[in-house]
Formats: sequence, structure tokens, C-alpha cells
Amino acid sequence: MGLKTPLYDVHVAADAKIVDFGGWDMPLHYGSQMDEHHFVRQHAGMFDVSHMTVVDLHGERTKEFLQYLLANDVAKLKTKGKALYSCMLNEAGGVIDDLICYYLQDDFYRLVVNASTRDKDIAWISKQAQDFEVLLIERDEAAMIAVQGPQSRALAVDCLTKLFDLDKEKILAMSPFNGLDEDELFIARTGYTGEDGFEIVLDPDKAIELWNLLVDADVHPCGLGARDTLRLEAGMNLYGNDMTEATSPLISALSWTIAFEPETRDFIGRAPLVKQKAEGINEKLVGLLLEGRGVMRSHQRVVTEFGDGEITSGGFSPTLQRSIAYARIPKPAKGVCQVEIRNKLIDAKIGKLSFVRHGKPVIDI
Repeated sequence: MGLKTPLYDVHVAADAKIVDFGGWDMPLHYGSQMDEHHFVRQHAGMFDVSHMTVVDLHGERTKEFLQYLLANDVAKLKTKGKALYSCMLNEAGGVIDDLICYYLQDDFYRLVVNASTRDKDIAWISKQAQDFEVLLIERDEAAMIAVQGPQSRALAVDCLTKLFDLDKEKILAMSPFNGLDEDELFIARTGYTGEDGFEIVLDPDKAIELWNLLVDADVHPCGLGARDTLRLEAGMNLYGNDMTEATSPLISALSWTIAFEPETRDFIGRAPLVKQKAEGINEKLVGLLLEGRGVMRSHQRVVTEFGDGEITSGGFSPTLQRSIAYARIPKPAKGVCQVEIRNKLIDAKIGKLSFVRHGKPVIDI
């Protein structure tokens, strides 16, 4: 029996198929993963993401600490609620985890990190924080709901204002990648699906009320299965597949998240990344679109004229009705390649990671 979120009983009552996910009992789907995927792309769906970890950092040296802990620079965060996506690296420049950091006050930042890396992340952050007199508060009592899709914000705000005394227009006016801290709840205009929406952190009892209100408002509950196909179409890395402690962000399509300037800022993993850049990068993470029949899966061999690569994430795209994947391949390779599926080499097109945004294909199929 695994860990349970505050919404677990709600999922069971809705006949969700429950699976183990990193030690948590989580819904895989509520009957049809495909329907849930399309509901998010075309209307609004919601996910219980309470298994993710919210960590609050307090202290006068919190900014200084985060500038050392993260590869991206929190000095970019100038306004309250602004969010920053970053990798957290080990000393060798490998990715310990990816996370979102929110600036709330000069001495108060909030991190949201992955569920499967919870214990490792907390141990690492705590260890690094010792020299900075930073207080870590893990918000393990909080629930978290992600509402995603073209109709998600309007429907979520209607439901939120039934539970809380909120300025509706203020929430709707929030810019992407910003959060709003309202004491009883935290609302962020972020997501993991390639659609507009909110991620909402709130008290467990209120979370159940909000979930039920959203169901009544025709927001469809969705499981981890749809969440994975949505993020795959959207071109978003999955920790443990597309990036690991053994891979550099420079070969994981995450160079844009590393702030090498100013040169005076030292951060964990900086020196090996600078060395890698100077010596030259010989691999890259790309998107693949399968030309023939079959489904690409993790660890399948990719054949290019410059050498072999490997699928890091793959599956069937419900929106494109084709198999798509991410693959780490030799840097010079472009155009077409072949993927080994069941001992057969099948042609695939090499392209960018992003396949679908806001419900529309962003590649030629």
C-alpha cells in the first residue's frame, strides 16, 4: 500500500484505475486515457498532483542560496509571484531534478519539485542550505490540483470564487508563469500539458470541495496516463527519462535554462558545464515522428548516418494519431533516421521537441 493524496478516496469513488507511481497510489485513468487526453486539448481537464513537493524557503540569504543551488538565476525574478524554471544540478553537472521557483518576498521563495524525487531533493536542498541559514518548510499537508485546457481558467475561477473570497478579475489577469499567494491557497498559471491553465495549492478539505465543484462544472478528472501523452506532445522533459543525474542539461535541450551570466555567479555544476561547452557538445535531444506503423518506446535504438542514438521517451500521440518520441542522437544528425522496433528499422523524421501547442499541431505530418 502506497502513499495517498487527500483526494485518493475521491479517485476510488470515481472508479479510477489506481497504480503505483513513485510510492504513491495514483489514478492512471478514469476509464479512457484517450478521452481524458482529448478533453484537456479541447475543453478542460484536471489532475491530482498533490504528490508533488512544495517547499518554502525563508531567510535573509535565500536568494543567495538559490543562486548557488540552481542553474538558472533567480535574480531574474523581479516581481512578486514570478516563476522561474530551472534544473538543480550535482557537482558533475548532471540533473538532480527540474523544478519551478517562485519569488514571493526578498526572504521568501517557493519551490515545486517532482514527486518521484521528493526524498532525494529534500535531502540535497537541506544539505546545501546549511551554510546559508535558510529555513526549509515542506508543505506536505497541502493538496495540489492542475486544471488544464482552453476552458480551464474560466471554469476554475468560477469554482474558486465559490470557495474563497477572491478578486475574479485579478486571477484571470494573471500572466503565464506567475503565481498568486492568497494565504489560504496558491494559484499559479503554469502546467505540464501545453495548454493554458492553473496549478492550485490549497488545504486538503478545500481541495476535495474544489474537485467536486470542478466535476459539476464539466471539468473532466484525468489520470497520469493522459498527463504523460499531453506532456510528450508538448515537448516537456520527464525526469528519469529525458534527463537524469548522468546527463547534462546541455544534451537534454535545456541549455536555455542555464544562466552562465553573470560569470561571477557560482552555482553547483557550473564548472563541468563550462568545460563541456568549451570541449564541444556532441549529442542533442530531438523530437521524432514515426513515418511507418508502430509505437516508439524508451531505450529503442535510433540509427543515423553519424552513429546510433536512443529513444528517451516515446508513445502514441492522440492528437496527431502517430507515434512520437524524444531521442538523444549525434549532434550532426538531421532530416531522417530509423528506429529499431521489434527488430525492424522504421523511418522517422527528426525535428523539434514540441509537437502540439494549445491544441494545434506545430509540426508537419
